[in-house]
Amino acid sequence: EFNSQDMANTVWAFACVGWNNHKFFITFGTAIAEHLADFTDTEKSQLYLVALYVRLTWPHVHFPLSRHVESLRSAYTRDETTASQLQGDVSAMLEELGWRHAEEHRTVEGF
Repeated sequence: EFNSQDMANTVWAFACVGWNNHKFFITFGTAIAEHLADFTDTEKSQLYLVALYVRLTWPHVHFPLSRHVESLRSAYTRDETTASQLQGDVSAMLEELGWRHAEEHRTVEGF
């Protein structure tokens, strides 16, 4: 049995690795959309990234979370105001590998 965190983590992980099966995302998206009120802002932040992935990868596919993209985006911008531990760890590892960067880039949208 999946809870909201399990569902958000799973679908987000598959988007991160570029899973190339839109039916998988539609299936998860349908189940998630039915229970979206149960998801935290952090989970909705992950779902926003999934929605972007699906829209960019399959622009003509109807993704069930598309109608919620603005509320997911709002959760994303509320939740991502500071760098996460993961971002810090990734940054440190990249610097260790010789890939240096001065700062993160913030878009005009607040990302």
